Amino acid sequence: MLTRKQQELLIFIDERLKADGVSPSFEEMKDALNLKSKSGVHRLINALEERAFIRRLPNRARALEVLRLPDALKADAVRPERPALNLVASRPAPTPPAVAPPAVAMLAANDTITVPLHGRIAAGQPIEALESDQSLSVPAALLGPGDHYALEVSGDSMIEAGIHNGDYALIRRCETARDGDIVVALINNEEATLKYLRHEKGMVRLDPANSAYLPQRYHPDQVRIQGKLAGLLRRYH
Repeated sequence: MLTRKQQELLIFIDERLKADGVSPSFEEMKDALNLKSKSGVHRLINALEERAFIRRLPNRARALEVLRLPDALKADAVRPERPALNLVASRPAPTPPAVAPPAVAMLAANDTITVPLHGRIAAGQPIEALESDQSLSVPAALLGPGDHYALEVSGDSMIEAGIHNGDYALIRRCETARDGDIVVALINNEEATLKYLRHEKGMVRLDPANSAYLPQRYHPDQVRIQGKLAGLLRRYH
């Protein structure tokens, strides 16, 4: 069952797609649903994708396809009125093309998502993971389904994996991971580090990507996975 906001967004995308074959931008979706930030739109899109109401088309950057509508949304009687979505009534309807476009919504190339920036994380010896109320704007194309946050990388132990001091690691929240994943590992509920995850003889091994550093080994009850690396942002000065 979809939430009210999920239903409203699905209708909004479907109607705009049927009207001119182009999806509204994240900003338009945010305004239409009276959301405070585009990160809320991102979460709604992820929820619809996970429930198989929409999908992102492969090899098409940020393209969406509406797969289905719930039965309750197919009846005009239960469909929310257009003013509830704050649509601009004065917008002229586009002239229908000679050939109907495919059901694909192309999102604007400059859409960004605001994710929480939770301090710094060590890519060396573990350091305390700092919480903060800061946020970071991230190109939506870098993030897939799920809930995400960002951490500023401190240290060089993952440099051979292309992760440099000062980079912003984009992390998808999760509590499990497979061997070989780059994860945020919370150690003894106090310190966090960014490392390759391995399991070895009943122990958890956190491997660096720098020959100058040695692997770290912990008992499983000492380590808690807090997410997997989903992408990186880098600033050039």
